[in-house]
Amino acid sequence: MFEGLSDKLGGVFDKLTKRGALKESDISDAMREVRVALLEADVALPVVKDFIAKVSEAAVGENVLRSVTPGQQVIKVVHDHLVEMLGADAEPLRVQGNPPNAVLMVGLQGSGKTTTTAKVASRLSRLDKKKVLMASLDIYRPAAQQQLQQLGDQNGLAVLPIVFGEQPVAIAKRAMHVGRTEGYDVVMLDTAGRLHIDQDLMNEVQQVRDAVDPGETLLVTDAMAGQDAVNVAKEFHDKVGISGIVLTRVDGDARGGAALSMKAVTGTPIKFLGVGEKIDELDAFDAQRVAGSILGQGDVVGLVERAAQVIDQKEAEKTAKKMLKGQFTLDDMANQIGQLRKMGDLKGLMGMMPGMGKLKKQIAGADLDEKKIARQEAIIRSMTPKERKNPKLINGSRRKRIAAGSGTSVTDVNRLLKQFTQMSKMMKKMGKMGGKGMPGMPDLGAGGQMPGLPPGMMPPFK
Repeated sequence: MFEGLSDKLGGVFDKLTKRGALKESDISDAMREVRVALLEADVALPVVKDFIAKVSEAAVGENVLRSVTPGQQVIKVVHDHLVEMLGADAEPLRVQGNPPNAVLMVGLQGSGKTTTTAKVASRLSRLDKKKVLMASLDIYRPAAQQQLQQLGDQNGLAVLPIVFGEQPVAIAKRAMHVGRTEGYDVVMLDTAGRLHIDQDLMNEVQQVRDAVDPGETLLVTDAMAGQDAVNVAKEFHDKVGISGIVLTRVDGDARGGAALSMKAVTGTPIKFLGVGEKIDELDAFDAQRVAGSILGQGDVVGLVERAAQVIDQKEAEKTAKKMLKGQFTLDDMANQIGQLRKMGDLKGLMGMMPGMGKLKKQIAGADLDEKKIARQEAIIRSMTPKERKNPKLINGSRRKRIAAGSGTSVTDVNRLLKQFTQMSKMMKKMGKMGGKGMPGMPDLGAGGQMPGLPPGMMPPFK
């Protein structure tokens, strides 16, 4: 998200930082470009006007223009006001009261509400150790209740049994009763959506809200809808009263205008961002991190959190020690690939690293395609234990067998073995250098790593 905006703002600020001393006219010119960039990113016009006015006033102040690094000071001013616009303080879910705490999920049809219900439930279960019950109140969309049941079965989440013919308010009351009698901490209520906002939808949501008195009413809305998403949020807030927003499909929205407008227009905080399709691809919203990402400063905290959730730290450290001693095997490479794939889109992960926005061509040229990475793992898994331990055994006939077993070609097998050899050589060189970076690669921190990733978790480049 914010890819286009980040590129444009980066260009504006590069010009400012190269000039040294700045005049008011330099700030004015830069703010005109920032205004255009925000509007092209689909940020609401009133929000843009307010933002530019506040930044301009602060940026032409004496402390900025007469500072030693005025360009950097302007970037800091923009950063601080972005944080203010997005909502400075992170607001966790209010699920700490007397159980069961009801969380009401609302939104239009097709926004990803049912999937997001399961994602929030999974997050509460995994990270907050809450006992969560999900219930579908959508009796209109074909198989909507079965969809939530399937998501629950797939991810080990409890779902209220379906009673056909039961109405939404009755389902909500039954869910709360089961929550109380069976010791659930949180009850997630997935309400019905419509293709557009209508009075029947609002009436039903209001009735459910009044019946369960939820601690949270979360609006799920599609980031790719742009200003339409902002309008939907405003209408739900006015008619139902929402306490938080979950933006879905932010990984497909390169503009980001909805996220930047939402808090300012509705006064309601964004609480989560849906960053992918997997059950764990739901990030807590943090204005500081989002502002840093927009300004090309990466999101190291997000990278660390993503790694901590899926990576076995001890196993990664053990692999790193072996790599630096030149004992790296194909088994280790397969484990490394597998753990990286669990973290989500690999190009997205690289984009979370500080300064990587300026290395887009290198990232684009790297072999980070998800399907290619999956094929690499399949190739290694098709080898025998002896072959993985000693790749020199893999002759022509064995390469044909491995290719057939993994559904790939001999060329793919050859390419992977060549890559493995190159990585092994790099690791030996790093060991001799004391782990101070890979030859030919940008310095990515201690051990040539992505910051925040355990040692040995560098993605396999072509």
